[in-house]
Amino acid sequence: MWLIIGLSVTFSVAAAVWVGGIARDNVVEQHARRLALETDQLSSDLSQAIAARLGAIRAAEQILGTSASTDPNERLISIFRELSTAYPQLDWLLVANTTGIVLSANAPHRSPSDVSTHPWFLAGLKAPWLGIVGSATEAQAQDNSTDTLGVTSLGDIATPVTDATGQTIGVMASHLHWQRSPKPTERLTDEPSPSVHTDASLLDRHGTVIVGTPDAVGRPWSGVPTSGRQSVVLTMGSSENARFDPHFERLPNGKRMLVARAPLNTGIDGEADWLVQLSEPNARVYQRANALASQILWVSIGLGIVTAMLGGVGAHQLTARLKRLAVSVAQVKRDQTVQIEIPRGIDEVAQLAAAFAELLGHLELERAELKTLSLELERRVAVRTSEVERLADESRYAAIVRERLKIARDLHDTLAHSMMAILSEIRFLRRLQTHNPAAVANELARAEEVAHEGLKEARTAITQMRVTAVRDTGLGPALSTIFDRFIDSTGLCGEFSTDPKAARFGDERAETLVRMTQEVLRNIERHAKATEVTMTLSDVDAHNLHLKIKDNGVGFDPTSDRAGHYGIVGLHEQAELIGARLEIVSKEGAGTTVSISLRVSPEAFGHNA
Repeated sequence: MWLIIGLSVTFSVAAAVWVGGIARDNVVEQHARRLALETDQLSSDLSQAIAARLGAIRAAEQILGTSASTDPNERLISIFRELSTAYPQLDWLLVANTTGIVLSANAPHRSPSDVSTHPWFLAGLKAPWLGIVGSATEAQAQDNSTDTLGVTSLGDIATPVTDATGQTIGVMASHLHWQRSPKPTERLTDEPSPSVHTDASLLDRHGTVIVGTPDAVGRPWSGVPTSGRQSVVLTMGSSENARFDPHFERLPNGKRMLVARAPLNTGIDGEADWLVQLSEPNARVYQRANALASQILWVSIGLGIVTAMLGGVGAHQLTARLKRLAVSVAQVKRDQTVQIEIPRGIDEVAQLAAAFAELLGHLELERAELKTLSLELERRVAVRTSEVERLADESRYAAIVRERLKIARDLHDTLAHSMMAILSEIRFLRRLQTHNPAAVANELARAEEVAHEGLKEARTAITQMRVTAVRDTGLGPALSTIFDRFIDSTGLCGEFSTDPKAARFGDERAETLVRMTQEVLRNIERHAKATEVTMTLSDVDAHNLHLKIKDNGVGFDPTSDRAGHYGIVGLHEQAELIGARLEIVSKEGAGTTVSISLRVSPEAFGHNA
């Protein structure tokens, strides 16, 4: 619920800022458009005023045509008197002859006797001229002293005075005013503070302020256009008039103003480059825009809060239904009930409860099926248990059989060999008694030694059957002991090598490998007639144990069937019991190599580590 409220307020504020920004830009654009229209209207009014005053000056030529005097100076003075009477709106008049001598003037503070060197006089001899006869500051001072009814100064006009023949006989200058409503800047704003009033100015062709605030008159306009997204707030017309579009400028004091300009059409050829300028500070420009944006923001926030509250109420109702559903599910979990309560309605909560109820029904059905299956499994387990017990009995019998076979192999390896040796000695003694009775005593001693050796081997076999030293010491040390004993008893040359990792192998399969090694060494001793024997125990790729026994004896054919001899057969049986691979490579006259490969896990090598 709080998430819904937060999102609603956030989206409302974001939308308010966005819409407020658009409205703010539109209001600023409308304000700029109004300022541009006011500037154009002011320029039009001033143009009409100039045209009217210029027409009054040019009417002097008509007065000059009706004068009876032939003296040019008297005719100019007569024109001055007529204009002063007929056009009282002219603030002051000044008439000078072609030499620059002032003949008559009604401006006491502007009554020089000779104006022949003044620019306005020299320009007025040739064509009508518009400007400031004196300095702009002086003209503004005069206007401020007389402008009690809102009469605003416009400028000065100098025009040539010609006679009927078209010859210039003098220059007439006049100071013009533009009569309009009192306090002209106040009609553009209703602000009581002068800091946010609209300022009206008149700029000459050099950008100097001719009419404006006292601290700006006579100085070049110092505003610098600003850059940014709203540097030009309104485009008016083609790109050729882009410099007249309303735009923002920054004054040296840091104040930012919205400025609109319009060209002033004076009706004088070549003199149409004055500009009418209206400027407003940012506080005035953005006043209404900021107020509107603020209203939009607060209205949007209010609507967002109302929406969030309504959403919270709806969320509360929804969560209440969810809580009831959660309580019902918890009761089913605690086995307090067997059915989920489905609330009324068709909303998501009702659908979810219906889905839970259907799922619970399926679970109950599956639970019943599982119970039936469990009973069947118990019956089958009982059957399998009796079968396993039977197989265990058979396994114990098989173990007894394997143990009998093992005892048979051990007897073959010990007692059978010893008995064969004793039988051979007895047969030899019988022949010796017939052919050389004197040597019987020595051979009897030899037979006694063979019997003792057989007894010793039988005791060793019994000890090995009772004690499993290979598990305590590892396969490597056990094989090393057997090999050293074999070398000592036979006097053969031999070498035994083992990997440290393979030497640690010592599970129950190691005992079988020891017995197989003993059988191979006995066969070498009795049948191979070898002079050198090597035995290696190694670890192959951490998963295979490899034992190799090699001699340089007479060799034999491993594939031939030797009735009554079970040594090789016993080796194959023992290899099969432990899952090893036995390979016998031999050839008559080329020695014999016996290889035993056993696959083991990596953990088996660390059994005795």
